[in-house]
This record gives sequence, structure tokens and C-alpha cells, in this order.
Amino acid sequence: MSLIDNGIYLDGRRIATPTDLAGTFAALESTAGGMAWIGLLRPDEAELTAVADEFDLHPLSVEDARKGHQRAKLERYGDTLFVVLRPAWYDEKNEVVEFGEVHVFTGPQFAVTVRHASRPDLAAVRRRLEQDPEALATGSEIVLAAILDEIVDGYTPVINGVQDDIDEIEDDLFDGQVDPDSSKRIYQLLSEVIGFQRAVSPVPDIVRALLRGAHKYGTGDDVQNQLRNVLDHALRIVERVDTFRALLENALTLHSTLVTQEQNEAMRRMTSASLAQGEESRRLAHQSMAQGEEVKKISAWAAILFAPSLVSGIYGMNFENMPELHWHLGYPFALGLMLALSVVLFVTFRRRHWL
Repeated sequence: MSLIDNGIYLDGRRIATPTDLAGTFAALESTAGGMAWIGLLRPDEAELTAVADEFDLHPLSVEDARKGHQRAKLERYGDTLFVVLRPAWYDEKNEVVEFGEVHVFTGPQFAVTVRHASRPDLAAVRRRLEQDPEALATGSEIVLAAILDEIVDGYTPVINGVQDDIDEIEDDLFDGQVDPDSSKRIYQLLSEVIGFQRAVSPVPDIVRALLRGAHKYGTGDDVQNQLRNVLDHALRIVERVDTFRALLENALTLHSTLVTQEQNEAMRRMTSASLAQGEESRRLAHQSMAQGEEVKKISAWAAILFAPSLVSGIYGMNFENMPELHWHLGYPFALGLMLALSVVLFVTFRRRHWL
């Protein structure tokens, strides 16, 4: 059963607490000048239809209440007011802003609240008004004003929680920290602030519209005074939320700048390391070339020295059938051959820059 609380009031005092909607409707019809205050939590189709039929609620407003996920707004259908409000609260454990949705129908003889979340607890509003029968006797508009006041007051803890989160983010940024998770946190908090802004921003216009119609619909001075107080509080909340959004957008930009600077610094370090590696590679290449030149010189001189050894080795074999052994000019010829081979090799290596 989605019926949370249900009361029939006469002259600001509860005279009956029916256990179901049918009993409420019957008690209201039998009480001249009475007012029904019905609190519903996620009502089903049949319950909303019963309330709509009994109080002649406009089908469009009933459809909005049925579907939920509505923006904050005020609509008037004759003597019936339909108000959508987006309460918010701060989850300290997870450091996130959460949102609810409250739909309020008010008319000459009724006030119906439809909640789509467990919070806020409107029982506290009912208790406060029941302790002030004179105020409650003014009619259903005081119920709407009290609910507005409760929801707007509930925004203050959210403001404080978000302010703490922003302070922590600013401390990290001013310390020069560029943790990649920081951008995710900033973006998430910015998204929550934008949602909070959408919930809060329409409230001043809602209250102004109620005040503009106060004289036309005979709204009492006490209700008007409470609405003005709600308006003043709501305007301050709106200003704070606008400031939060600007701060977070600037923080996101600053964080992106710091990340870019850090990336540029890393690139500079990598470039310097690459240049150092390139210089070392060039040095090693020069060393290798120098070593190659030395090897070529050694190889060239080895070849030059090898040529005489080859000739002398051949002539030192002392075979009988070697014509040069008994030739009178054989020895000078061998020496000349050694010298000629050495000169040819020297000239060849010189031309090839081995020597």
C-alpha cells in the first residue's frame, strides 16, 4: 500500500485518520469545511485514478505524476495547483548528490503529495503544521508553502557537501597534482552540480508565480510571508549553485592545462633522451668507422708483407726442375718480383684509401 499518511482536518486539527482512500473520500464528504491531506509513495495506477476522479484533477497533471521524471514546475488548472519539485540530498559515504521527485496537488479541500523516492520525509512537515492549527486552518496552500520550505532547506546540506568536494579539488590543483582520476572526479561532480542546478533554478519562478496570484486567489499573509522567505533562500541557493558550476568548469579547464603541460614535459624528456641516444649512436658509429679504417690499414700492410713471403716461400722449396734455380739472374729477379708486388699492392690500397 502506498498510502503513507492520511488525515482529515477541520479548523487545522486532525479529526480522522482513515486507513484507505475510500474512507478518506467518505470522511471528507461528511465534514463541512474539512480538508484532506493525503501522502502517497509511488502509487499505482488505481490509486492515482481514484484520487484524480475524487478531486477532479487534470489528466495532464495526473499523467505527469504517474510517469515521474518531470522537471520542477508549477501549473494551475482552475482552483487546482500542480507543483513538481526535485528534492536533493548529499550522500556523505559516497560523496555524491542524489535526487528525488515530489508532486503536490492542492485545491480548496485537499492536498495530495506523490513521492517517487523515499526522501524527503514529509512527515516532519505534517507534524510541524499539526502543532500550529491556526496556520493549518488557512487551507491547502500552507501545506504547499511548508513543503517548499522543507525541500529548499534540504538543499543547504547539499551545498555544504559540494563545497567541501570543490575545496578538495582546488587543493589538489593548487598543489600541482595531475592525477588522471581527478578529471573524472571533476566531471562527475560537475554533472551532479548541473543536475542540482536544474532542480533548484525553477524554484524561484515557482514561488514568484504563487506570490503573483496571491491576491487573486486569496492567499493569506502568513502564507505569503513564508513564500517570500522560501524565495529569498532559493535565490541564495541558485547563486551558490551557479558559482559551483563556474568553478568546476574552470577547474576542469585548469586540470586539462596541467595534464597537457605534464605531457609536454614528458615529451621534452623523451626527446632529450632520444637526442642523447642519437648522439651516443653517432659516437659509436664514428668509433666503428675508425676501427674499420684501422683494420683496413692492418689488412693492407699484412697483404703487402705477405707478397714477399709468398715469393720467397716458393723459391725456398728447392725443386730441381725450377729454371730460376740455375739462372744467373734468378736471385735479383726474385727480389725485384717481391718489390714489384709490394709496390702494386701499396698503390692499389692507397687508391682505395686503405692506406
